[in-house]
Amino acid sequence: MGHMDHAAFGWLTPVLSYAMACTGSALGLRCTVRGLDATGRSRRNWLLAASSALGTGIWTMHFVAMLGFGVTGTEIRYDVPLTILSLLVAMAVVGVGLFTVGYGRHRRRALAVGGLTAGFGIASMHYLGMAALRLHGQVRYAPAVVALSVVIGVIAATAALGAALSIRSPVAVAVASLVMGGAVSSMHYTGMMAVSVSVTPSAVALPGATAMQFIFPLAVGLGSYLFLTAAFVALSPMSGRSEASTPSRLPAEGVAR
Repeated sequence: MGHMDHAAFGWLTPVLSYAMACTGSALGLRCTVRGLDATGRSRRNWLLAASSALGTGIWTMHFVAMLGFGVTGTEIRYDVPLTILSLLVAMAVVGVGLFTVGYGRHRRRALAVGGLTAGFGIASMHYLGMAALRLHGQVRYAPAVVALSVVIGVIAATAALGAALSIRSPVAVAVASLVMGGAVSSMHYTGMMAVSVSVTPSAVALPGATAMQFIFPLAVGLGSYLFLTAAFVALSPMSGRSEASTPSRLPAEGVAR
């Protein structure tokens, strides 16, 4: 059994990954709030931006945390196509959840379906990312802990979408993003608790790229995208509707605008 280290660089990767999760959550929630205040093409565009931000934030959180992951007795490589697929899946499935809420006719049903879909998107990204690991040995999972991590992901996504439907002020969005960032990080590290590795020493070169060759540059690029997009959203003018108007975008059983 290989000894696993989840924080090879100390607190740097856990703290930085949490910051990425919070940034993506804040940007995604803010874009969702804008989208739910808008109509037509504008609503679609804001929800697409929210999907991109949330998916990117979740992916970046995961792989920044994985920069600190190591197993004694083996090197670690990453399958590049599968890693990129995990990013696309995160954005696509989270997007389905956001669009379900954005265009759903019934608030509670849309929130339940959207939260479930987005939560499975978070979990799918995590375990696709883990499937991209290449090492000398075999990775196993504890099913009960895996199930717990998926539940945490669904709860985090549902809470975030519920917040987007209920809050309007930037301060409330900031608080909600801190909570969601913590939930996404908790889902990641809960999922990592499910992992065990049986190392099989070998001199054969592993396929794929190292974290510093591939994960680190991509994470830096996506992190820069998040911060630049956050600045753009913060500086973009609000729609004609006031931030102080009615807190709920969708009536309990009404039709979305």
